[in-house]
Amino acid sequence: MGELKLPPIDYGALAPMLILFGVACLGVLVEVFVPRRSRNAVQLVLALLGVAAALTVLVINRNTRIVTIGGAVAIDGPTVFLQGSILVLGAVSLFLIGERSVEAGGAFVAQAAVLVGSDKDSRQSAGQPGLTEVYPLAAFALGGMLLFVAANDLLTMFVALEVFSLPLYLLCALARRRRLLSQEAALKYFLLGSYASAFFLFGIALLYGYAGGVQLSVIHQAAANPQRSQLLLYGGLGLVAIGLLFKSALAPFHIWTPDVYQGAPTPITAFMAACTKVAAFGALLRVLYVAFEGVRWDFQPVLGTVAALTMLVGAILAVTQTDMKRLLAYSSVANAGYLMVGVLALNPDGLSSTMFYLVAYGFSVLAAFAIVTLVRDSDGEATHLSRWAGIGRKSPLLAGVFTFILLAFAGIPLTSGFTAKFAVFGAAVAGGQTWLVIFGVVTSMLIAFPYLRVVVLMWLSEPGETTPAVSIPGFLTSAALGLGVIVTVALGVVPAPLIDLTREASQFVR
Repeated sequence: MGELKLPPIDYGALAPMLILFGVACLGVLVEVFVPRRSRNAVQLVLALLGVAAALTVLVINRNTRIVTIGGAVAIDGPTVFLQGSILVLGAVSLFLIGERSVEAGGAFVAQAAVLVGSDKDSRQSAGQPGLTEVYPLAAFALGGMLLFVAANDLLTMFVALEVFSLPLYLLCALARRRRLLSQEAALKYFLLGSYASAFFLFGIALLYGYAGGVQLSVIHQAAANPQRSQLLLYGGLGLVAIGLLFKSALAPFHIWTPDVYQGAPTPITAFMAACTKVAAFGALLRVLYVAFEGVRWDFQPVLGTVAALTMLVGAILAVTQTDMKRLLAYSSVANAGYLMVGVLALNPDGLSSTMFYLVAYGFSVLAAFAIVTLVRDSDGEATHLSRWAGIGRKSPLLAGVFTFILLAFAGIPLTSGFTAKFAVFGAAVAGGQTWLVIFGVVTSMLIAFPYLRVVVLMWLSEPGETTPAVSIPGFLTSAALGLGVIVTVALGVVPAPLIDLTREASQFVR
């Protein structure tokens, strides 16, 4: 028998992922060999250099269109755009993670194994330097996200899902203050995420039984020329979708979102809200547009119902929230519904508008959480809405910036939120999903209420004795906040360059 020869692996196309995994491994070595007093600076610089190097290689190879590693990884327009988005948003998130001047020692616990409420816990919360293991964990998560959006078969996608999920479970438990809440959030995220992963893996088994392979192109061909029971196809699609809908925070698989967003350290909440959403929707786009395009008429009504339910749940429950981080969590749920409207257009405009929305929302939500880190008292961040009364009188600049971000979330013209919603709604109308657009417009009006309630609270209420102080942002927080605001303005006023870029990138390869 002749020797089986596999095509060579294109390491240039894989370089961004390999760089981040390498940086994560170097970060582990830094934890061992670098003295604790200088470890934070070294880890932050190493992580940022790794992201910059990965982004540079990605830009150099931006025209690469290839399926490599035996069909497991596809480098195409959407992959390059989504990987670039994850890297840029990840760099901004690292600014928030690396901030140490807003709170002494930073947002992260000094020793994760210290018993909550003990004397050691009291001492570490008083200002001991925070854990620096967060940087290699974040690098591993970013590397997994890059692989997740490039995965061209379901097993590779599952491995990537676990690679970026496991570090996130750990990161959620490392808050310096309110540690029990943080650990509870991590445990909930871990347990529910494990169930979602199990559903995803069982779906892969059913689809393998149906198609005889796990590559998306093989599933596409099998769906076009069915040889086995359609029950395997639809059962597999449903179970795989559950795993992806969980990560995307789409109803009814959004239950983890408010608890995890509230309990996790705020920089990690921002990281998840921006980067994880890009990764989750990137994988969902690839699965639906590449593997299951031939059965679009079967899954469109079901996922359309999911999108409508998500928009409704996010809008209604946001109205009832009294905690700022939970309000932003339900805002994230509603925005996942609007993103799903673009996904279900199932046309090139739907793909490009969804990618545009992911970038626009990512920068806005990073700016929002950057502001949340600054409103604090002696017990840490003051996230209860009643504590924000009169903030506009105490710090007009911060309140003005936060008002602008909230108006962007509401979709007010001349903000990135308006442009993004207009793009996904236009694509959905062209794709025959007018009913979803009507639903989206109505829920957009509903969810504007909690945003405007916060604006009224900040500007028209008198500051009380419990109104917290507004911390002076450090350089890293200022950079993250400034970038978020600038991009939110730019994409609302001159969105054409990014829209053109997404249109050029809206072509999958099989």
